[in-house]
Amino acid sequence: MVVNAQIIKKNGEKEFAVLPYEEFQKIQEELASYEDLRCLREAKMAEKDAPTIGIAELKKRIAGRTSKSSRPCKLVG
Repeated sequence: MVVNAQIIKKNGEKEFAVLPYEEFQKIQEELASYEDLRCLREAKMAEKDAPTIGIAELKKRIAGRTSKSSRPCKLVG
């Protein structure tokens, strides 16, 4: 990503960077994506030793839940 920032100096020192709003939005999106990825990696590390179940067991558990309820779920909203 190329950033076309205008640098504003104060007392000879770089003080501010001004950039087009579209570039600002792209940077915000990139930062949000990075934050999501970082959170995902943290969650994966926290759960790395958590017990797991296979797909067959998952299907049995789901089937057991749905057979206990004879009425369909309602969507609210």
